[in-house]
This record gives sequence, structure tokens and C-alpha cells, in this order.
Amino acid sequence: MPASAGAETTASGPTIHTVDPADHAMLAQLPWELPLADWPTDLMGGLPRGISRHIVRFIENGDELLAIKETEDRQALREFDILGVLENLDVPSVEPRAYITGRRNADGEELPGALVTTHLDFSLPYRALFSRALAEDTAGRLVDALAVLLARLHLVGFYWGDVSLSNTLFRRDADAYAAYVVDAETGELHDRLSAGQREMDLRIARTNIAGDFLDLQAAGLVESSVDPLAAGDRLFEAYNGLWAELTRVEEFSVNERWRIDERIRRLNDLGFDLGELTVTTDLDGVSLLVEPKVVEPNHHSRRLLRLTGIGANENQARAMLNDLDSYRTAPGFTGGAHGSGEMPAELSEEEAARIWLDEVYKPLIGAIPGSLMNKLEPGQIFYEFAEHRRVMAQARQRDIPLREAIAYFIMDDLANLPDESRYVQPPPR
Repeated sequence: MPASAGAETTASGPTIHTVDPADHAMLAQLPWELPLADWPTDLMGGLPRGISRHIVRFIENGDELLAIKETEDRQALREFDILGVLENLDVPSVEPRAYITGRRNADGEELPGALVTTHLDFSLPYRALFSRALAEDTAGRLVDALAVLLARLHLVGFYWGDVSLSNTLFRRDADAYAAYVVDAETGELHDRLSAGQREMDLRIARTNIAGDFLDLQAAGLVESSVDPLAAGDRLFEAYNGLWAELTRVEEFSVNERWRIDERIRRLNDLGFDLGELTVTTDLDGVSLLVEPKVVEPNHHSRRLLRLTGIGANENQARAMLNDLDSYRTAPGFTGGAHGSGEMPAELSEEEAARIWLDEVYKPLIGAIPGSLMNKLEPGQIFYEFAEHRRVMAQARQRDIPLREAIAYFIMDDLANLPDESRYVQPPPR
């Protein structure tokens, strides 16, 4: 993504560099001659913001929301380029849309530049999550999500340099969270990271996360008895375990080739695929060395997209695939747990997915009133519904027909949740 794409200078204002030239007209109308802190509140949407060293504001652009961060010209260009590369590498991160340079106020004095990114719908900064009613071990699950994100960044050669909960956005992903890079200004892209660079990122992460939890305690959002250092230790352990599984070289007997399949299944369970696997036999043919190469993330998300066309986060996709597989292998469906159709055992995976879409997924999503569709992402709605239905079945000791389960789910669960598409707060004043 070239940094200069769509660059235009307004008649008496700054230079606006856009990915999509259609954005230029909208951005050119904004009051760039004012410091971002002084922008009128009627321009802005109110969203929860994490702690940031920069001024950040949100503006509406049609049906979408854009985040604007005030920063130096050179830094705006650099972060714009880095986020573009991360997007091309399919790393979870916010989408760069524009950067603005050459700003001046009415007196001709220089103002900082700005970076424009797309707001990630259904995402929240960690402080907003802790200001709400949370499930048990939410803190641990956020740290685990950050460990997965950090491993993915390191696999593509990205040194973050400022790993923290504050520089991350989180979206619900079944009973876990998915983490996204939202601040990459300290990052560096390399062909490959050294062990020392990875270790430095981990050290920074442990320090920053401890600081994040001290901040939460100061705000009264976390009990004072919580050890801030424990969260950093958990990240360290989760990251090292994941990194070892993704990259370690294994040696075993030539008669144990089944262990290669086990290794691949373990990686799939973690949400990763192997783009390549190098197997080397020693000189006497007694043992094999197995080294994974080009590890690709989102195994379950890609499989679900291929089968159904549904885009979902990794754990949401895993839950839907489990339901699909269960649906496919169950013996006949005549109004039981999965609807009213019948599925012969000889159906292919693709045919089974089509029937599952028509008889399970679409009826659920189609039954959700429009006023409730902003509560959760569709993938999370399905996961929460499946859990609701499972609990109902256990309590009543019988299978719950689809339509009955949907009605109770909407009434008892979904209607009582806050909207997460754009978790609105009053704009700053």
C-alpha cells in the first residue's frame, strides 16, 4: 500500500493522503486548522477510549466510524505504512485510511499531523471491558488473546516495541477474546525477528501490562488484591507455550510418522495451519526431524468461510463448525435438536454445510429483530445461542427444538445485552 496513494492538497489547507480517493472530499471538510482537542463535539461520535499519549477522536463517515489520532507528520506516515503492511499480511489490526500532513492554524503556526483509521466494530479497549459486568477470568482471557496476537506479529517479523493492553482492541470470540493492533507507531518490520527482539517485546509487555492493571486498580475497576505482575507472567507463559508449539523442531522414529499428524492437529486446534512442513531423515534412516514452516493463522475461520461464506473470528468459527459437524453426523432430524430436515450420512461436507446454513444458521439470524442486531456480531450471536440452547437442554433433560430455543434466547439473553457494535459514550467536551 503506497503511502502517497490518493494524495491531494486542499486549496488552503493540509495535504490529505488517502487509500480511497472517495474519502478525500469528506476529510477535506474537517477543521484541520484546529487542534484535535478543540474540534466541535457535533462532529464526533462518543466511543470509549483507552489510555493514549495522543489525542484521539471519532467521526462518522456515512455508516462507518473513523478514528483520528493526532501525531507528528513523519510518525503519521510511518504508522500508516506499517498498518498497511500488517493488513496485507492478514494480521489483526485496524485498517489505515488516510494520513494528513502540513496542518497549520489560522495564524499560520504548525500543527501536528494526523492518522485516520477505520473503527473496528464490536471492539472495545480494555478499560471499557473492565467498566462493565465481566465473566470470570476476563483479565486472563484478555492477556491470552494478547499472547496470541504477539505470536502472530512475531511470526511475520513485526517487533511491536510497546506491547500493552492499552495499544490493543478486543472483540469477543466465543468464550475468549480476539486482540487487534490499534497503535503501531513504535513497531518495526523485519524479515525475521531474533530471539533477543522477541525477548525484548516480552519484557516490555510484562512491564506495560503490570502498569495497565495498576491503572485499573487506581480507577477502582480491579480489586486491590489482584497482583498486577501476575498478568504479565501469564502473558509470558502463554506466549512461550504457543511459540514453542508453532516453531519447535521435533525428532522421532521413522515408525512414528503418525506423530506428524498429531502435530498438525494440535496446531489446527490452536487455530493455525501449516503452509509447509520440512521433514529430514538422518543418515542411517532411524529418525526424522520435523520443522514447521510458514505457519498460517485462522484455520477454523478459513474452513468456515470456504464451506458457508460466513466470516467469523477463530473461536466463533470453531463453535459453528462443531455444530455443523454434529448436525452432519446426527442420525435423522425430525424436529429434534437441529431443525426439521433430514441429512443422509453420505452427504459431502459442502452439501451438509448448505443444509446447516438453511436449517440452523439462517433461521437464527433471520429471527433476530433489527433493533437487536447491534448487540453482538453474528458469529458471537450464534455462539451465545448455542450455549443458551445447551444449558436449556441440560436443565430440561431434553433436546430443545430450534424455534423454541431461538425465542427463549432472544427474550432471556440477547434483549438484555448492551449494544457492542458502537459502544457509545457522550463525546468529549
